[in-house]
Amino acid sequence: MMDVDLKKANTHNGSIKEALKTKKHEQPNAAVLRQDVGLVSGICLIVGTMIGSGIFISPKAVLEGTGAVGPCLCVWAACGLLATLGALCYAELGTMIVKSGGEYPYLMEGFGPVLAYLYSWTTVIVLKPSSFAIIALSCAEYASTPFYPGCTPPQVVTKCLAAACIVIITLINCLSVKLASRVQNFFTAAKLLIIVVIVVSGIVLLAQGNTQNLRDPFAGGTTSFGAIGLAFYNGLWAYDGWNQLNFITEELKNPYKNLPLAIMIGIPLVTVCYIFVNIAYFTVMTPVELLQSSAVAVTFGDRVLYPLSWVVPLFVVFSTFGAANGSCFTAGRLTYVAGREGHMVRILSYISVKRFTPSPALMFNGILSIIYIMPADINTLINYFSFAQWAFYGLTCLVLIVMRFTRKELHRPVKVPIVIPALVVIVSCYLVLAPIIDKPEWEYLYCTVFIVGGLLLYVPLIYYKFNWTRRIMRPFTMHLQLLLQVVPAEKIE
Repeated sequence: MMDVDLKKANTHNGSIKEALKTKKHEQPNAAVLRQDVGLVSGICLIVGTMIGSGIFISPKAVLEGTGAVGPCLCVWAACGLLATLGALCYAELGTMIVKSGGEYPYLMEGFGPVLAYLYSWTTVIVLKPSSFAIIALSCAEYASTPFYPGCTPPQVVTKCLAAACIVIITLINCLSVKLASRVQNFFTAAKLLIIVVIVVSGIVLLAQGNTQNLRDPFAGGTTSFGAIGLAFYNGLWAYDGWNQLNFITEELKNPYKNLPLAIMIGIPLVTVCYIFVNIAYFTVMTPVELLQSSAVAVTFGDRVLYPLSWVVPLFVVFSTFGAANGSCFTAGRLTYVAGREGHMVRILSYISVKRFTPSPALMFNGILSIIYIMPADINTLINYFSFAQWAFYGLTCLVLIVMRFTRKELHRPVKVPIVIPALVVIVSCYLVLAPIIDKPEWEYLYCTVFIVGGLLLYVPLIYYKFNWTRRIMRPFTMHLQLLLQVVPAEKIE
């Protein structure tokens, strides 16, 4: 009788195995972020976010601080080494504490919620959106320049284009993680292509004997404590993004293998690219000419690649768009994790039921970025807040040292020599203190007051959890949840 029943099941409905498969597929998917980012996408995220507009537009900032070609190239190499050492520390932390959010979960585990909150407050409200805004403005400036030959594009045009860039990138990231990854991969390939073109052109020029700017590279170099610190700041701004993969650890396929591997491939690749691109620039331009150029890569293209010099500004647009996409991708994850831990409003920790993306967090970052576009000059803002960024990098590496003694039981698939985090902590202290000692300004105090001022919200809203705030936020959360079709992320064990 059982055989007959099974035959009937096979005749009318296919095999029992297929029926079970169909039933399994019909079950609703859990509302969690998917592990959609592989090794190649991870490398592209690091490389694509690190290589933005800096190496094409303003490598002169490092030359200004060092005063000569030799020290300038040494600073570029040292910045690459420092970024690699910092990323190795983050590789250990990321494989030991497999949580998204960059420095946030590490500071939470090492020093508790207050410091983690101050990091999220500073980064979510100022550092991430203002960085996104600066990259979008660079992209807009290069995209609009061909339409205004011989003059600077009007600010209103540049800012409207930047806002459109932010909206498009935010929309892409809200729609799909895979789509955002593919966009990142494409634009990373594009920027590596133009770097190869510049480097090969430089090698050809060197072979032809254009070495006059490299013959006495250390003549006229500066030894000022503060000037070299500022040169490092500007160099490290170009390397910013070396920690991006730690913001999306939960979405990495096989993070124990792919996180350290992507770091060890991506950052040395960027370092080599930066050094060779700078050497290529010096084969065509003297240090004085490089300092006078408003966009170094374009000047290089005009002198070397004519009549195809138009490809340089086009690929700078591609490069900045890719960097902006990477910045948006990771910023949304930090906001999402901070909301999940109760350090931001709860709606920011919700994810789309259809797209499985943290769309409220991405939209919040996009809105703040558009607001930061409006002021006349936000570069000053990011310059003064850079000391805070390196303070948090130093504290995160200090977490690694502290947890070697306080959390010995934790599994560490990657374990770096303790001298590496110690060195990063020392350099971070130098980078935080050098500009303040060399040229103390009130703006550093204002930034510190803003960061510490976050406690005014932390104490009543998070520490004491006043009920009236929940009563006010509940209807807003409910209506936004219905409007955006988002739900709290499910915990998957």
